[in-house]
Amino acid sequence: MVKMESTEEQDRKLVLEFCHLLEKSKQLFNGLRDLPQYGHRQWQAYFGRTFDVYTKLWKFQQQHRMVLDSKYGLKRWQIGEIASKIGQLYYHYYLRTSETNYLNEAYQFYAAIRGRAYYSRAIKEDRPDLMVKKLRYYARFIVVCLLLKKMKLVRELVTELEKQIQEYTTTYEPEDHLEWSLVLEEIKGFIKAEAAVAVLHADSNPIILSHRLSPLTTPPCERSPHMTLSLQEILIVGSACEQAKFSELTMDMFRMLQTLEREPTESTHPMSVSHGMHGHDASPAASRIPPYGVPGSKGYLENNRHYRDNPHKYLLYKPSISQLLVFLASGFKELPPGGALLLYMSADGCFSTTKHPEDYGYELGGLATSVKRDGVDGGGLACRGKSYKENHCLYPGDLYPFTRRPLFIIIDSDNSFVFQHIPRYFGQPLVILMSPQDVPPAFQAEVQHHGSLFTLFLHSPLTALCYICNVGDVPIHHWERCQSYVDHFITEASRLVTRCRIDEIEQGYIDSSYVQFFGDDFLRTLILRFVFCDVVLRLHRGFRGRHMRPRCEPPLPSNELLEHPTLSHIIFQLATALDVRGHFSDGPECD
Repeated sequence: MVKMESTEEQDRKLVLEFCHLLEKSKQLFNGLRDLPQYGHRQWQAYFGRTFDVYTKLWKFQQQHRMVLDSKYGLKRWQIGEIASKIGQLYYHYYLRTSETNYLNEAYQFYAAIRGRAYYSRAIKEDRPDLMVKKLRYYARFIVVCLLLKKMKLVRELVTELEKQIQEYTTTYEPEDHLEWSLVLEEIKGFIKAEAAVAVLHADSNPIILSHRLSPLTTPPCERSPHMTLSLQEILIVGSACEQAKFSELTMDMFRMLQTLEREPTESTHPMSVSHGMHGHDASPAASRIPPYGVPGSKGYLENNRHYRDNPHKYLLYKPSISQLLVFLASGFKELPPGGALLLYMSADGCFSTTKHPEDYGYELGGLATSVKRDGVDGGGLACRGKSYKENHCLYPGDLYPFTRRPLFIIIDSDNSFVFQHIPRYFGQPLVILMSPQDVPPAFQAEVQHHGSLFTLFLHSPLTALCYICNVGDVPIHHWERCQSYVDHFITEASRLVTRCRIDEIEQGYIDSSYVQFFGDDFLRTLILRFVFCDVVLRLHRGFRGRHMRPRCEPPLPSNELLEHPTLSHIIFQLATALDVRGHFSDGPECD
């Protein structure tokens, strides 16, 4: 009798401990919303504590599943909810650190929820709030799969989400059914827009290619003592009005964030079988939490220096101007010695009515940041083709203070060229890459929705070239042959940039910004893809007029680089290989 009471008491304590951990985990998770999005030190310790509690909670439910099932009435959807929050935790940690391996960790938990059908009986609970949790889980899983380029699974998840939304709407007739229909349409539109060019297997099924940086795609470089800088902080801003988007990621943001990441390594932690009873229930291993690199864990901080595969980045979707400047200032503050900050902006232009501007900082217009109305200034923001001064507008003059440190700017807008006049008050390295301000009429509607052509060139040069030549699909063997021409172009361009710039620096003729940035893999990639874009558009018959070609500041040399016969010849060879030679101006015959 005493033994039975002792067992009952132990079970009661286990249930109380589980409830305590569950409540604590919820408090810490909800507290993540109050953490500042910018800066590093403000949130690292909090994330560490949250990971620690979820570690204990996940292990606890694995080790005591039988007791929790019988004494607490633990349901499968509750296990799914814990796993979903861990997946969210990993995803948000990826957003704050930019380390792509955390995406793999988030994926493992989300995939386990689906594989074990944790939410399968959610509709039978007669709780609309539980169905909403299930729908949100699907939306989050889709985002992670999109970022990992698991497009086959994305399409399966979209089909399942559509079915779940229908079931939710039919069962509960909820007020938010239109919102979920809009989410579904956004996802479908985003997937359609993302597939600009299809690369096909021999059986005509599409192949999904990754465009993150890898050892095979990193451009070569002749090293020089002048190459002193590394990209450390990035701000990616998406404010284009009509562009396809999903989950506060516009298409341009989606492409650029991948361009500025290295290819993630596959997780080395295997999915393990839970210990004890319920051995059939394969769940993510408890050893996944906390992950490598969590604040306070070994190896994250060594000798007071951060070691990371990817530069740290912030993602801002249609921010207010105050938000944008705060995040810029935070990235500026976090720069270590020898570090560079990159600002990428995809936005519609704010145009000036000033006929004879004297102040290039504020009288030529700028970029629209937010389309929200502001109660203070009363200003609404029309998106395209308007002429005014606007509070929610980033002007070139707003960036002057940030030129105190090495700054690399990419402007993708129909008003991009106004940023070419930023002065060099502080003598620090400064490079500005500016998109064409116009595209041929045949591309205007598609580009506005499907994502900018300039960003596509920076993301995947071959895809962009195929797109402007109306090549909709390419067999994989043909793609690989054409990619070899692109690689050859990049190699030659790297050699030309390095040699012509270093020669001019040593002769004291020229600014050294390009060479100083050129030692960084990501910045070198962007510079060389910019060169590819410029050369291609110079030679393409459809892109006539200076406003249809990109610009950069400082200007890259034309004769020694942009109009170099070797680079032109490679483009003609590539055009011939794609059977689109007629799209390009007359040039030498290709072998």
